[in-house]
Amino acid sequence: MIKVDMTVDAKGLSCPMPIVRTKKAINELQPGQVLEVQATDKGSKADIKAWAESTGHQYVGTIEENGVLKHYIRKAAESETRKETTFPHVVSNEQLQEKLHDPDSFVLDVREPAEYAFGHIPGAVSIPLGELENRMAELPKDKTIYVVCRTGTRSDLAAQKLAEKGFDRVRNVVPGMSQWNGPLDSAQS
Repeated sequence: MIKVDMTVDAKGLSCPMPIVRTKKAINELQPGQVLEVQATDKGSKADIKAWAESTGHQYVGTIEENGVLKHYIRKAAESETRKETTFPHVVSNEQLQEKLHDPDSFVLDVREPAEYAFGHIPGAVSIPLGELENRMAELPKDKTIYVVCRTGTRSDLAAQKLAEKGFDRVRNVVPGMSQWNGPLDSAQS
């Protein structure tokens, strides 16, 4: 049993709202205290873990009970935290549309499989954020990688991870699929 100092209800919310609520709540805790974030968005597992690691807070783990993901984050001391950064290389949805037929372009969709199945950019490769670390070898270092998610939040975390691993031609696509007006494919049968 994990001792929890505060619980945040993010059930029924999709990215970026579980992260938004987590950020707000963590600021109310003292260093060493534990935050429990309850969410139903499957992508929140990778999102919250990546956010915690990027800011210096300790991602303790996630337990799933009756379809609810319970994420646990221990607040770091001020000396251990890192200023939250955003990936500097951003393109708009319209700019990506202009690059879709460029053979030098590679579209990486970091949403969860169900999100991808209901509609994705034609030719986009699906690697959910939670799998990205283990699947980077599948990505081309000689192409510009356009990272897309629903709103630009998850793709920002993914773009930062790729840059840290030596991918120097990465672009975060904002605002992402929530406002995508370009061509769309569906992987549903």
